[in-house]
Amino acid sequence: MYTYDVRIWGIRSRQSKSAPYQLRWIVGGEEHQAPFLTKTLADGRRSQLMSAVRDGEQFDVTSGLPVSELRQLKSPTWFEHARAYTCMKWPGAAAKHRVGIAEAMTNVTMALVTGGKAAPDPKVLRLALRTWAFQMKQDATGSFVARMEVEEPPADAAQALEWMAKHSLRVSEVAESKNLRRALTALSRLLNGKRAADNTVRRKRAVLSNALRYAVECDALPTNPLPKVDWDPPQTDDEVDFQYVPGPELASRLLDAVRAQGHRGEHLHAFFGCMYYAAMRPSEVAALTKADCKLPSKGWGELVLRRSRPEVGAGWTDGGTPYDERGLKRRARKATRSVPIPPVLVLMLRAHLNCDGIATDGRLFRAVEGGRVGSNEYTRVWDEARRQALPAPDVETPLAEVPYSLRHACVSLWIKAGVDPVEVARRAGHSVAVLWKFYAKILRGQQQVSNQLIDQALAEDGTSGESY
Repeated sequence: MYTYDVRIWGIRSRQSKSAPYQLRWIVGGEEHQAPFLTKTLADGRRSQLMSAVRDGEQFDVTSGLPVSELRQLKSPTWFEHARAYTCMKWPGAAAKHRVGIAEAMTNVTMALVTGGKAAPDPKVLRLALRTWAFQMKQDATGSFVARMEVEEPPADAAQALEWMAKHSLRVSEVAESKNLRRALTALSRLLNGKRAADNTVRRKRAVLSNALRYAVECDALPTNPLPKVDWDPPQTDDEVDFQYVPGPELASRLLDAVRAQGHRGEHLHAFFGCMYYAAMRPSEVAALTKADCKLPSKGWGELVLRRSRPEVGAGWTDGGTPYDERGLKRRARKATRSVPIPPVLVLMLRAHLNCDGIATDGRLFRAVEGGRVGSNEYTRVWDEARRQALPAPDVETPLAEVPYSLRHACVSLWIKAGVDPVEVARRAGHSVAVLWKFYAKILRGQQQVSNQLIDQALAEDGTSGESY
């Protein structure tokens, strides 16, 4: 229990050769005392306690110490706190977010050490932290704990983790500016020493800030010290670089080049078609089932998207699968998204169903052995399609470099076609604010068309303003 009821007495002498001076004080009615060898030492300690009283600091009744001192004594190591924070976040975090937390905590924890001899190999330590300390498993009671607490790590990983436990700074020390700067520098660099991507730096800094906020919640720190450090995360430009987004003609050639690659190319033809004609994310296409599709014999169809299967390592999912089962991105778990699809995609999907059928769980697209289509597989097909469809000089450029370019191409096509931005955002599965963030250049380009339409309407009404 903490209290402001503190009385500090003067120093008294006593019959003792080892500690002839004694300081006494009362906290919440409980008497505390501390012996000292010299009066100077006793005076110094009394000044510390008096300073805490003058600063309006509470004292702990049991120990008689100011809260700041008690917090310092009880402060866990950063290694302990980082594991506790990761464990706290784990149950409610998506698998990819779990990976992001582990990566950020690994970067920071490796920087927040006291040093010392016999330090482990950085690669071994990094792997041990990422996959044993910051990867959670359920124990016998069903609670999530660090994997290192329920499974036996390899000898080299165990030694690295033991070294970290001994050399990790305390959370109270991490709050010092010099140590926070070390942490920020660590999360802003790649393994080769080069600067990490701006978005990566911002994301990892956010994880560090949240971990420090959790330290405040756990009473390990009085406040989050990160804002006091004069270190701003890099500004990011998320706008799509449209010089590398394929236009309709190139997109069509790329899809044809996919289909020309034998059976796997034919199977993935409609997979890429969903990305180009319906602006679907790869994780959404991977989860698409026959029940989600309305494919009439003529005209436009509709896809009702309900779920996604983002690809991630098996150690990061609750079910041990190499992909996560979740709802649509940034939507409530049971939310759906309806996407009208043009006749060309309707025909592609009907042909796909006639040729390949569906998996046992109703999915349209699957790997050779029946599981989720892996990014390594469809990326290989895409790379080959680029080599076939692009002029030789463009193959080494970022033009249509990744399959996700098809989603950008679809959204930009909708905007250029004059579709209401609100409807574009709804079909693509994000907010209007995000649409402007990524597609501002194209949206601004449409303003001239909008102005002309307004001028035309005003002219028809006789209020164009030309007479003023």
